[in-house]
Amino acid sequence: MTMAEAVALLPPGERTMALGGNSLHRTPHAFVRALARRTDLALHLAKTAGAYDIDLLCLAGLVRAVSAGFVGYETQFGLARHYRRAVESGAVKAWEHACYTVIAAMRAAAYGLEFLPVRGLDGSDLVKARGFERISNPYRPDDRPVAIPAIAPDLAVIHVQYADRAGNGVILGAKCEDLLMARAANQVVLTAEHVVKTDALPVPLDHVDIPAVLVTGVVESPRGAWPGSCHGEYPIDPAGVEALIALPDREALLAYLDTLQESADSRQEAH
Repeated sequence: MTMAEAVALLPPGERTMALGGNSLHRTPHAFVRALARRTDLALHLAKTAGAYDIDLLCLAGLVRAVSAGFVGYETQFGLARHYRRAVESGAVKAWEHACYTVIAAMRAAAYGLEFLPVRGLDGSDLVKARGFERISNPYRPDDRPVAIPAIAPDLAVIHVQYADRAGNGVILGAKCEDLLMARAANQVVLTAEHVVKTDALPVPLDHVDIPAVLVTGVVESPRGAWPGSCHGEYPIDPAGVEALIALPDREALLAYLDTLQESADSRQEAH
């Protein structure tokens, strides 16, 4: 599958998309940049902690809502400014979660349920602010846990270090919520640093993290998490992160994407 084919999997309109990785680590940034050129989507983005990915898609004007426990760059990069401006202007709805409630929402979808009950939100204003309902425990009537509604992504996009053409994916290092996303989503795309023959995967076939039966397509995408990090491959590129943060609007974003594409084409010709 090409990146263009992967980006076209989302039909126009309001769609829910889950993005793998966490903050600036092993996130499918190459896919996000390719998706940003579209103009016909109103996305609900879901993940526990986002940064460059959510910020970029908000600047592109493709986001209507975000379900996340945290959106920001951490450390020296500060806030996700494009996301913040979009929320403050009313263009994007911030559907605040605790990280675990995002996990519970996707776990409910993976189980084929409408919701899952959780504990741990007692004393938090989040329950009232989000309108989460409480349910009665049929085995203990005095117990009323919070019911977290399911999030079933139309598409989950997950960056992995290794995949084969069949769609078996291997994640080295922290796996975050990616395995769960793959089970909750209706379609799954893997972007991969290395696409290899099945017998060249770094683990036996029965130990892969994401099995081919869940995967719609695989895109070979070296440095696909740049300017974020990818464990065992490359660290965060601060200049790359700061370049996005400094962009003022969608027009500047498209020029930025053109520059990145020209650089990529030049490197490919050199090889």
